[in-house]
Amino acid sequence: MSPDHMSESELDAAIEALCRSKAEEFRLVGYEHVTSKDIWNCISSKYEKEGIPPLYKLTNDILSLKVTAFMNYMTISAYKGSSFD
Repeated sequence: MSPDHMSESELDAAIEALCRSKAEEFRLVGYEHVTSKDIWNCISSKYEKEGIPPLYKLTNDILSLKVTAFMNYMTISAYKGSSFD
């Protein structure tokens, strides 16, 4: 099914599945407490100014996220006083 034919809830479910998959990947390499919400917060922080990109770019950004980039985001968030809900 193409993104043009997906409902918003279907797109949300697809994005959630991608984030969950990436969180599971991080847990496999020793980052046991990473959640799909953490992944989404990291990825979506890049889009605060320009808005959410097309699905293909969003998918690529999630699947290509490296642990080092994620940990940098978490560290900066901690310094800024963000909560890790």
